[in-house]
Amino acid sequence: MTDSFSRFRAHPWHGLSIGPDAPDIVEAYIEITPFDAVKYEIDKRTGFLRVDRPQGSSALPPTLYGFVPRTYCGDRVAELAPNAERGDGDPLDICILSEQPINRAEIILRARVLGGLQILDGGEADDKIIAVLSSDPVFDYATELKQIPAAVLQRIVHYFGTYKLDFSKPSENAITVQDTYGAVHAKKVIRASMQDYLDRFGPHAPGVE
Repeated sequence: MTDSFSRFRAHPWHGLSIGPDAPDIVEAYIEITPFDAVKYEIDKRTGFLRVDRPQGSSALPPTLYGFVPRTYCGDRVAELAPNAERGDGDPLDICILSEQPINRAEIILRARVLGGLQILDGGEADDKIIAVLSSDPVFDYATELKQIPAAVLQRIVHYFGTYKLDFSKPSENAITVQDTYGAVHAKKVIRASMQDYLDRFGPHAPGVE
């Protein structure tokens, strides 16, 4: 008799759902916590976390950080980012605020979308969606990026503007935070990344209905 559940772990990028309420509320897979001095990222082949590199500065990630399953930053995402030559070819990144500390990665959670950062990394669109833990009552009020404290947003902007900085060559930083945007544009980016995923992997990708 075959068990009703899968015997194999789903690939976090391809095997998890973006959620039924996207793009307003999305599922997120967490790679990094605010306590991590090492940058971890998903290994695209296996679906396990891989050590990428130690964080380049003394600044630690200001939020939970990961990606939205079944998204891809391709041509449609690049079209929404002025000056972008292409998308970065990765799943769409997301930062999630939580009032209580969450100190472990390789978890999934539901996040309410507030806005995002428009980032260019070597000419590639590398947007960071900003969201809040949807079940966190402290953030019940938040539906727009402008509603979170300005100091918190500034910390996020500063981190992503400097986290790949080569301090021996500070003038050659290839990353620029071009702008911030609210929920309406963030949801356009999410929809574009969902369509980019279908364009890249086709309608028969695992779990695509």
